[in-house]
Amino acid sequence: MTFTHLDDAGHARMVDVTEKTPTVRSATAAGTVLAPPPVVAALRDGTVPKGDVLAVARIAGIAGAKRTAELLPLAHVIGVHGATVDLTVTDDGVEITATVRTADRTGVEMEALTAVSVAGLATVDMLKGLDKSIVLTDIRLLAKSGGKSGDWYRDPASAGGSR
Repeated sequence: MTFTHLDDAGHARMVDVTEKTPTVRSATAAGTVLAPPPVVAALRDGTVPKGDVLAVARIAGIAGAKRTAELLPLAHVIGVHGATVDLTVTDDGVEITATVRTADRTGVEMEALTAVSVAGLATVDMLKGLDKSIVLTDIRLLAKSGGKSGDWYRDPASAGGSR
């Protein structure tokens, strides 16, 4: 197997995508913030002392998607042309889903994963004063479309994916 992020000597390198044609690409990721019932109640009642948790997390997630290349050393700087971050309060905490879109030379999987991660971290930050046991977990890619490798969707019945 050839790894494109390694040169002939085995050193890490940024893949050159100069010759690739920009195409429309999309990726969706998800994650979960697990919180105990009193924290979920505060979220539902709007009584979290730090304010509107979901609004802050949504904006943080979008900002995270836009700054992915600053955080991941081999990620390309790409145009994030669309980003949505949805947060849903559940009985177990908060479910986070992010979809990122571009018309560029490389995919936006890392941007979607970063959006979920940063939105989750913002949620934890807003809630940690209520309970230190809150957990950010299960960050995963759900789907991607576009590019040379085509479409991919996670098989909900397994930890792997399917095409």
